[in-house]
Amino acid sequence: MKLKDRFFLQFFLVGVLVLSGCKPKYTTEEKEGFVLIKNKEGKTLGYNTNSGVRILEVDRFAFKDLNKNGQLDAYEDWRLPVEERAKDLSKKLSTEEIAGLMLYSSHQSIPGGANRAFGPVTYNGKSFAESGALASDLSDAQKEFLEKDNLRHVLITTVESPGIAAQWNNNAQAFAEKLGFGIPVNTSSDPRHGSDASAEFNAGAGGKISMWPHSLGLTATFDIDLMKQFGEIASKEYRALGITTALSPQIDLGTEPRWYRYPGTMGEDPNLAAAMARAYVDGFQSSNDNSGWGFQSVNAMVKHWPGGGPEEGGRDGHFGYGAYAVYPGNNFKDHIKPFTEGAFKLEGPTKMASAVMPYYTISFGQDTKNNDNVANGFNKYLITDVLRGQYGYEGVLCTDWGITRDISAIDVFEGKPWGVEQLTEAERHFKVIEAGMDQFGGNNDIGPILEAYQMGVTAHGEAYMRIRFETSAVRLLRNIFNVDLFENPYLEVSETEKTVGNPNFMQAGFEAQVKSVILLKNQDKTLPLKARLKVYVPQRYVPSTKNWWGIVTPAKTEYPFNLEIVKKYFEVVENPAEADFALVGIKSPDGGVGYDRADLEKGGNGYVPITLQYGEYTASTAREVSLAGGSPLENFTNRSYKGKKVIASNHSDMKLVNDTKKLMGNKPVIVSINVSNPMVFSEIEPSASGILVHMGVQDQALMDLITGQSEPYGLLPFQMPADMLTVEAQKEDVPRDMTPFTDTEGNTYDFAFGLNWEGIINDERVTKYK
Repeated sequence: MKLKDRFFLQFFLVGVLVLSGCKPKYTTEEKEGFVLIKNKEGKTLGYNTNSGVRILEVDRFAFKDLNKNGQLDAYEDWRLPVEERAKDLSKKLSTEEIAGLMLYSSHQSIPGGANRAFGPVTYNGKSFAESGALASDLSDAQKEFLEKDNLRHVLITTVESPGIAAQWNNNAQAFAEKLGFGIPVNTSSDPRHGSDASAEFNAGAGGKISMWPHSLGLTATFDIDLMKQFGEIASKEYRALGITTALSPQIDLGTEPRWYRYPGTMGEDPNLAAAMARAYVDGFQSSNDNSGWGFQSVNAMVKHWPGGGPEEGGRDGHFGYGAYAVYPGNNFKDHIKPFTEGAFKLEGPTKMASAVMPYYTISFGQDTKNNDNVANGFNKYLITDVLRGQYGYEGVLCTDWGITRDISAIDVFEGKPWGVEQLTEAERHFKVIEAGMDQFGGNNDIGPILEAYQMGVTAHGEAYMRIRFETSAVRLLRNIFNVDLFENPYLEVSETEKTVGNPNFMQAGFEAQVKSVILLKNQDKTLPLKARLKVYVPQRYVPSTKNWWGIVTPAKTEYPFNLEIVKKYFEVVENPAEADFALVGIKSPDGGVGYDRADLEKGGNGYVPITLQYGEYTASTAREVSLAGGSPLENFTNRSYKGKKVIASNHSDMKLVNDTKKLMGNKPVIVSINVSNPMVFSEIEPSASGILVHMGVQDQALMDLITGQSEPYGLLPFQMPADMLTVEAQKEDVPRDMTPFTDTEGNTYDFAFGLNWEGIINDERVTKYK
């Protein structure tokens, strides 16, 4: 080769190497409504071309110029640690922008509907039907709180479909991306993976979302790995819906059997609840490869610190008559164990649950420093000294919904300012901030937070309050950074529709449902039954109900099972005389809420018993005095209900079981009970040949068990009381302190009891936890 030719060849090769070395380390792809950029060896980015965001190329990588200033700020640099990015952005934000981060919206639905309780929902000034808006469009109120109030944390309730949820997410993110520093929307949800009893399961088909038992049902499996699997699957579906924070798990100990929110707990045992809490949070927060935070992660907001289980008399904190958590057994330590030994000691790399929500109630007598008997979200000792100080928790602390709002009466579903009713709304916000909290649940309005800031300036000075606000801003931003929202908050609608409720997820959920069912009684090994036997299914009377918002559901009579599903297993007959057995479906006793305005109007104090039995109950052994002093909205009122009577609203369920037994004579009666709380079995157990209890499963799961296609696996995660005497005698804060019921077979319905086809289950789960 000639010297000249060799020179040009070498020059060409050097040029190729130089040019190839300058080639960007990312690819760009146009998606529907957004642009997707994949950095090699780096983060995937997504942005909307109409938001004003442009891409910066630095060191051949792509970065989003979120604040549109033409340079790479530290908070925009995905190569930096999350903490550094959060601190950089917090210093850039105005007081108003930080106050917006401290807001958490009231309940929103897609399209707007469930939030109508908070005012009319409009789209461009018109109703949804009149405006011609799409179901995925943002309502006027949503645009307003995103832009004017700087709100970035949105609670979603119902959605029309997964695809619409994904498109709404993209619309919301594009709207937020064009504002200020481009802080994305952190969408959250209460638990949404419950089961539809009447829905048919088909292993080859999907659904709107995978169906699982509630937390109490998953806990009944005593299977820690199954709880983690639920978290892993649920987090994938959440992210496909645009949800990046789960307002769960509820890890209050179920030590008070009458509590309205008992079915959301993980049972009454602190060790089992701690293990289940750890698995749940690990499943939600860790990314697919278990490497830590990432695009598949979902923040878990564990609730309710320091444990909402010991509600006085079982009355719930959503109302003033249930404003107190009490500790007659001096057992505060067990109630914080699911937090300190579970959610705060994860096995996965995210280490701790990223957020905590205190409960509405006043944890009476537990503030040993200041003796400030105010609701947990206002209590500086329980928040700053214990949670932050003693246990070193540095995640987000968010109040329960509406604790700063006013209330007109203790039995009205309004605000819940227990212990601070005398303060103004702004003063309550200031007290929450002084307690060490970061965020206000259910507040869309920035005004009271800004007023609270000025109160802080008066009390402590501007510099102090700026640092205080930035401290909360860092925590709040950290959770948004951790789940990669700053990089890519957008969804591919087609991928969402493939992911949510896919057949594999549905299969896993159905199998979990089957495992959660508990066989309590199997007289003479009646179960399993042969398929195609003749079955009599009596109809159930469903009493009228009224929810918190005053909406009344009229009474009705209905079959407790989907007969089309039952017919795939048995021959359904209308005449009991023709049947081989009867299948009765009921619910555990609905014993009321513990307060009745009619009693108040008759001259009483308004407080009545909550019963766990069907028939009339007289509280002859109840306490004569309250355990907590004072009373919301008024001076001290003794909350005793001793001597008063109450009857479960669904007492007809007891009659249904016993009447069916009379109709069937010596033929088997199988009773299936959807259990919300522990219950007294003495009224119905003798009439049943077999008893199955569950916490929300599809009818098909029950039929598989009854016909022996699956074997019972569940165990009781709580005690079933022998009677109401032991319920009144137990202490609200102490687990497993009731006398359990013993049936006609000699079996005791105690914690960790359950049967399989051979008899009492006594495996490693029982050994470990009983």
